[in-house]
Amino acid sequence: MHIHYSPTAKYSLGYKGEYWRDGEYSIQAVQMNNLLKRWNNPDSQANLYIKSGIGVAYSDKGAFDHETDLAAFTGVATDWENRRFFISYENRYTDAGKIDDFFMQSARVGVAPYIGEYGDLHTWLMVQVDHKPEARDHVTITPMVRLFKDVHLAEFGMNNKGEVLFNYVIRY
Repeated sequence: MHIHYSPTAKYSLGYKGEYWRDGEYSIQAVQMNNLLKRWNNPDSQANLYIKSGIGVAYSDKGAFDHETDLAAFTGVATDWENRRFFISYENRYTDAGKIDDFFMQSARVGVAPYIGEYGDLHTWLMVQVDHKPEARDHVTITPMVRLFKDVHLAEFGMNNKGEVLFNYVIRY
């Protein structure tokens, strides 16, 4: 879960809640996203962000059952898009004390099968590649469909391990 408020176009502050099934632990954190640079061109836009958070990790697994520790993460995210194509990259390093620490990164490419007008339903066909070097299956590939209209964005997909992806975002 990710709930944020953007007092300005340059940063947002909010809550980030995660549950990591493989490690059987959760992270509850305050997250800050900073827009470092935006490039607005006549037919495209690109962004560069730093995303960081601090909070608490709580484990349900084995030797760490009922263990609580400080958790922090940071990483960069960048994207470029026009009305037909989309590309993004994001990475993150997380340190959850004795419970876990890891690096992960992901990239997406997408294409819009049609160019909609303002106010139309917009559709994107995307592929996301996730890489977590410490994981047993360190690469996953997720084809997905992204739909957005007005303030609503939904993504549906299934990765090469058979896991379902569903994201829903409301932007005000």
